[in-house]
Amino acid sequence: MNEMTVLVVDDEAQIRKLLEITLESNEYKVILAETAKDGITRAATHSPDLIVLDIGLPDMNGLEVLTQLRSWYTRPILMLSVLSGEAEIVKALDLGANDYLIKPFRSGELLARIRSALRSSANAGENNQLLHFGDLDFDLAARTVKKSGESLKLTATEYTLLALMARNEGKVLTHRFLLNEVWGSAYLDQSQYLRVFVAQLRKKIEIDPNRPQYIITESGMGYRFVGSA
Repeated sequence: MNEMTVLVVDDEAQIRKLLEITLESNEYKVILAETAKDGITRAATHSPDLIVLDIGLPDMNGLEVLTQLRSWYTRPILMLSVLSGEAEIVKALDLGANDYLIKPFRSGELLARIRSALRSSANAGENNQLLHFGDLDFDLAARTVKKSGESLKLTATEYTLLALMARNEGKVLTHRFLLNEVWGSAYLDQSQYLRVFVAQLRKKIEIDPNRPQYIITESGMGYRFVGSA
């Protein structure tokens, strides 16, 4: 069994019921909340492994809830929204959301995103130095990456960028986050740096750089490293 607890914070009864049925049928324990206040309380009292948080709550904007939660809650938070605008989604990711889904969503995609977030969280919690994704092997202590057993020749910047993505496998990393982490705050508006280095990495790790399987572009937002389905 998964034996993982998921807190669902959403004011729509139909969405709560759908998520409850979907998650419980996949052996997750589910806790439900329909307001921001109730959600924050249940997050504090039940310590869920993951939170599914709606942006449009009746008593508080979901982004405000996210900000409050991120002051102490370190596990994955997946945002739900009927809004598909890039600005709000990017803001949620920059505030610490691990992922987002636009309503209406497919149950299979929701479950895949949850598995990915929980897997990434487990890896981070274990402070893994060895990561394996498909034909890629990372040794974070030695700062090396192998593809099909062969060491890749990466520049220091390429390695830093790729390792950052791999450590956050499954999470959408915004342009600003990546630029700040790899190049520093003075480069937050230099998106061309990312495009160039992502293109170089794709040539080295992807079977077909034009149809990437590992480094996926999230249009207008950033990139997601996908290790497995």
